[in-house]
Amino acid sequence: MTEQIPHLPWLRCFEACARRLNFTLAGKEIGLTQAAVSQQIGALEKTLGVALFRRERRGVELTAEGAAYLPHVQAAFATLSHSTQALFGAPRGKEVSLIAPASFALLWLAPRLSGFAAVHPDLALVVSTMQTPADYAVAQADLEIRFGIGEWPGLAAHRITHERLTPICAPGLDPGRPGWQDLPLLAVRGAREMWRDWFAMAGLRSTARPAFVFDTFAIALAAAKAGAGVLLGSRPLIDAALARGEVIRLSDLELQSPNGHFLCMRAGEPPTPARQAMLNWFLREASEGG
Repeated sequence: MTEQIPHLPWLRCFEACARRLNFTLAGKEIGLTQAAVSQQIGALEKTLGVALFRRERRGVELTAEGAAYLPHVQAAFATLSHSTQALFGAPRGKEVSLIAPASFALLWLAPRLSGFAAVHPDLALVVSTMQTPADYAVAQADLEIRFGIGEWPGLAAHRITHERLTPICAPGLDPGRPGWQDLPLLAVRGAREMWRDWFAMAGLRSTARPAFVFDTFAIALAAAKAGAGVLLGSRPLIDAALARGEVIRLSDLELQSPNGHFLCMRAGEPPTPARQAMLNWFLREASEGG
């Protein structure tokens, strides 16, 4: 396919000449002499087998073939320019990559990004989500959001959330009736599978086993909103849904979990100004109600 595409310098020369209709002015724009411009246009015309310009005493005019070719060349350069800017346009040192659990990115981070953009309009944040712990090593991100107790070898961890667990469900499940603990239970595999601990703390007995088990908290919350059952909700991830009335609490009791979300960076590595700004923003958001 590339053998059918004329050399890019010829096309760049053609676009400048067609826009200015003057070989001398086009040459000054792209850093070529008038003779070099004429040579490149001649080579392009020979390759295409058509004349692109009519040489006039006071300049040049596009032929019908040249006029038809021009918008396609300009569109191709515009696409290349936009793609280059989108992929590589962020100023070096002003871009920070972050990898986070999908639930945290969706429920905690995303609602705050408009505020981040207002404070740091010149800083680009590139967010990816992890599915397994191995994803952290593959991503090689500048910053990581990890869920746990804050101890990971080689990482400096800064706490963002303190997890508190409380039962929630959709309003339509009629939680006012006694025995809500016998409704279908929703659970999240891993550190949040703590129904037994919550019932023990509350002094309640329940023989129910989770009817649905999910691998991410965000999906479990979506199921709870849809009325699938009762979820042991993780605060502060559920706070927005509670405020909107999408779910309601079934008890005022909260199980204090040792877990939480931590912003992590490589230990002993001085942060760049962009990474430090990101850390400061996360810590400020956490102190204001994270």
